[in-house]
Amino acid sequence: MTRFQHPSAIGVVGRHAPNLWDALAFSLLFGAIILISRGGSETLVPIAALDRHPVSLDPAMLPEYALRTTLRMLAAMAASVVFTLVYGALAAKSRRAEMVLVPILDILQSVPILGFLSFTVVGFMALFPGEVLGVELAAIFAIFTSQAWNMAFSFYQSLKTVPRDLDEASRAFHLSSWQRFWRLEVPFSMPGLVWNAMMSMSGGWFFVVASEAISVGNVTFTLPGIGSYVALAIAHSDLAAVGWAVAAMLVVIVLYDQLLFRPLVAWADKFRVELSAGAVAPRSWLLDAMGRARVMQILLRPIGSALSWATRQRFEVPVPAGARGALKGRWADGAWLAVVLLVVAYTLWTIARFVATELAWSDVVTVIGLGSLTLIRVLVLIAVASVIWVPIGVWIGLRPKVAERVQPLAQFLAAFPANIVFPFAVVLIVRFGLDPDIWLSPLMVLGTQWYILFNVIAGASVFPNDLKEAAASFHVGGWNWWRKVILPGIFPYYVTGAITASGGSWNASIVAEVASWGSTTLKAHGIGAYIADATTAGDYPRIVLGVVVMSAFVLLFNRLLWRPMYVFAARRTRLD
Repeated sequence: MTRFQHPSAIGVVGRHAPNLWDALAFSLLFGAIILISRGGSETLVPIAALDRHPVSLDPAMLPEYALRTTLRMLAAMAASVVFTLVYGALAAKSRRAEMVLVPILDILQSVPILGFLSFTVVGFMALFPGEVLGVELAAIFAIFTSQAWNMAFSFYQSLKTVPRDLDEASRAFHLSSWQRFWRLEVPFSMPGLVWNAMMSMSGGWFFVVASEAISVGNVTFTLPGIGSYVALAIAHSDLAAVGWAVAAMLVVIVLYDQLLFRPLVAWADKFRVELSAGAVAPRSWLLDAMGRARVMQILLRPIGSALSWATRQRFEVPVPAGARGALKGRWADGAWLAVVLLVVAYTLWTIARFVATELAWSDVVTVIGLGSLTLIRVLVLIAVASVIWVPIGVWIGLRPKVAERVQPLAQFLAAFPANIVFPFAVVLIVRFGLDPDIWLSPLMVLGTQWYILFNVIAGASVFPNDLKEAAASFHVGGWNWWRKVILPGIFPYYVTGAITASGGSWNASIVAEVASWGSTTLKAHGIGAYIADATTAGDYPRIVLGVVVMSAFVLLFNRLLWRPMYVFAARRTRLD
């Protein structure tokens, strides 16, 4: 007797049967696992293997080098995300932590990457003696220092500008601080964080050359990667190899744009704060494929359930309440401020003792004067970059279709190593007899101007559609539309982009104020050239003096200009 299956059971089996989208998803998943395994296995070999297999200019090696560099950048990005969530939350939620963490962040983004490598590489290599893994961790940390700061600033800015009505609604539903963090604050910050993550990945390419060639004493360890390939090509004056490296970078950027950032942008669009839906939502073919893959959804469901369970837990941070608690808070704030001032005073006294062994007050005055020249360059360059990129960023961000097409191009331009342009600048300046003090200045902002563009695009892309419709209904146009509608809407994002761009410009001044081509070296007067010369000469008192004065300029610059803008954005341009 024939046994027939119930039609509903057949329908259930059909809904969960594998399809072509599952084949695509499994191919991408297992391909990623194989690539990660292959690249990761190379980090466990003895360090002597770097000498047995030196970096080659053979273009056939570029796929392997691209894999190694990409894995380092992704590992640094994962560390940057964890750092951002912890550091940004502490700075935004605690007055006492904010007093210390924000100035430290201002200083860290202006410290040259070689300054980090000089004291971290020995520690990482000591953790894994005789293994490539120690050098790999040092390289990943160096890339991390080029990615984390602007992401932390973006998250801090977002937490400071969470709409009050949404915060009040979360408290009305009795959400704990843990639940508010994962269900309100992190989702609200996600669009800006995704765009800053893209900028961080692109900005990391600028430092790949330095991070993949690490020196310990008189020994240099060169890790296989696109950065070391570019460095070798420049050393051999091989323009064809530089072209192959740039082509490999373009391919890698397009791949991680399509497989990582395009899905993230489309996913983050659902966290927009608005009352009406936007006209066009960003799309991702990979996100659509994962949504249609039946078996993959079943396999990923336990992970989603676990994450949802974790965000629903009612962890609570105790907050003092009442007059007695407020009094204790004021006393604690005063004590904390006193401790911070004592630590700062002791640090400055120690630095002054070290510098005074070889330098006099006249040297300090000289360095302050050079810092003032660099400050003028930074102010002018950020103003010019703002005038150029704010309108372009608004135009792109308000048009999702355009943003999808421009996104990989903008990432490539941001990732293009600006130091490759330096020799051409030297040739042009010498050929036309131009003033290095003026014409070397634009090199400072070549790699940092993109922070402004990416943040403005992020701000414009999440600008509420209902506000755009209201402005159109009241026929607000022209300059009034810019002054009363869009500029206030993107202002918090612009401040984040400008503060990271200015910090990066101070950092870039060390290589931009001294540019060489062959036997020709041009120098501009500024604190960047001063630190570069002191580093070349191994003059540590002058190096310390230059870095301290630069850090002081960055702190004052941020406190007198950018910090008031942050406060204004938090009070007057919130989407309440």
